Amino acid sequence: MATDEAFVQIEGPWTHRTVHAGGTRFHVVEAGDGPLVLLLHGFPQFWWTWRHQLVSLPAAGYRAVAVDLRGYGASDKPPRGYDLPNLAMDGAGLVRALGETGAIVVGHDWGGLLAWTMAAFDPKVVRRLVPVSAPHPLRLRASLLTDPLGQLRASGHTLGFQLPALPERRLTADGGALVGRLLDEWSGPEWPSEEDALTYREAFGIPGVAHCALEYHRWFFRSQFRPDGLRYARQMRAEIEAPTLQLHGALDSCVLPRTAQGSSRFVAAPYRWRMLEGAGHFPHEERPEEFDAELVAWLADPEPDR
Repeated sequence: MATDEAFVQIEGPWTHRTVHAGGTRFHVVEAGDGPLVLLLHGFPQFWWTWRHQLVSLPAAGYRAVAVDLRGYGASDKPPRGYDLPNLAMDGAGLVRALGETGAIVVGHDWGGLLAWTMAAFDPKVVRRLVPVSAPHPLRLRASLLTDPLGQLRASGHTLGFQLPALPERRLTADGGALVGRLLDEWSGPEWPSEEDALTYREAFGIPGVAHCALEYHRWFFRSQFRPDGLRYARQMRAEIEAPTLQLHGALDSCVLPRTAQGSSRFVAAPYRWRMLEGAGHFPHEERPEEFDAELVAWLADPEPDR
């Protein structure tokens, strides 16, 4: 299974280009004019996960930019830099490289953990924060210890990813069959279609993607026991100053809703929680109309409620 980076240059009502931030080359996909909305994908996906929002957000008057994160798609795949503090610098650098001093940041899964980190580390860069299927990182860390039969069990794949080399082979074997299985297991009953699953499976055939994607998981787990992880945890105690909309699928079996719900204690700004019924771990793809209605209405509200 080998796919060329050109595979992710999927055509649509958007523009593909390359942006350089902090010495790293990022593939971004852009549509619309207006306030910048930076869209950060999760695992095991790439920018294409935001295809619905790349239509709905421009229609609502926003400039939507979806990025392939470091190590994914057509972005650079350096050997290091997959820790959340460094990824947050990537995100802030991208905002500036796109010609803005701040952005609305929408992040799903790992993109959500990254969005939370950006808001804590560099508050001026994140004007509004929308974590999707992503608890505050300290809430996730705590739940792995306090909820062994719940979130720790749901995160079993991350424990398996700590092994060297073998997980990379498993992710790319049989045309990325494991990627398809993870999408199936974590989503609600009506998604993904065979075509959607195949797109993500093939994207993991791009050389280097499987290894880089796993490095995110390895850092998060291993850093719990290292000085860099302790430093990160200390910095993440900073109160979030950006108005926050937290969106979560009621059927999410990867990140349990009860894990995400405790995140409000880290937010000093107006905070809104919305659970999307019938959706699993990928609500922006499983229920795009409901997801976009919640997002656009909240963005249009000049003083979002708590």
